[in-house]
Amino acid sequence: MPENIKQDTIILAMTGASGSMYGLRLLECLLRANVRVFFLMSKAAQLVLATETDLDMPSRPAEIEIWLCERFGASPENLSVFSREDWMSPVASGSHQARAMVVCPCTTGSLAGIAQGNSDNLIERAADVIIKEGRQLIMVPRETPLSAIHLENMLKLARLGVTMLPANPGFYHKPERIEDLIDFIVARILDQLHIDHELVPRWGTLRH
Repeated sequence: MPENIKQDTIILAMTGASGSMYGLRLLECLLRANVRVFFLMSKAAQLVLATETDLDMPSRPAEIEIWLCERFGASPENLSVFSREDWMSPVASGSHQARAMVVCPCTTGSLAGIAQGNSDNLIERAADVIIKEGRQLIMVPRETPLSAIHLENMLKLARLGVTMLPANPGFYHKPERIEDLIDFIVARILDQLHIDHELVPRWGTLRH
């Protein structure tokens, strides 16, 4: 890449909502698109990943970084993994170069913390920075049913310009595998980020 062209950088945070494969698939697609990723993962997200998959992800950030690069065939230069308490990481400050952040999947607890500006952990702080700097924040809540509290938090964030993108896959593309449903949501996220992909057919391109 020429020195005068900055590499696209995205923050991806995974929290402990069900749907860990949404986050991992999104990470894979970002890395394959040669996007630099700052990756954050809550402790609950690691527990959910171990519950929902057979993957044996390590627990330490440096080991996670190596494991993910090997799994997705990515360059170590394109992925940085930060611990939950790494307050010296780039994402804790508005001086970083990431143009957007995605929280996928997003718990209603993280939703509430971000809506209130708590910054009690690095994920909440990173989101707070993105909002205050006027950059793009996409949140992928995975919860049902939704209470009035959840909806009020979503409305508060939406009014601040945050994109609420619930993990509600469509079926018009006739999914045959769980992976097809995962790709439907990941495709919508990539669309919001303006990153090209061919994960699923677009509406109007399918003919019977």
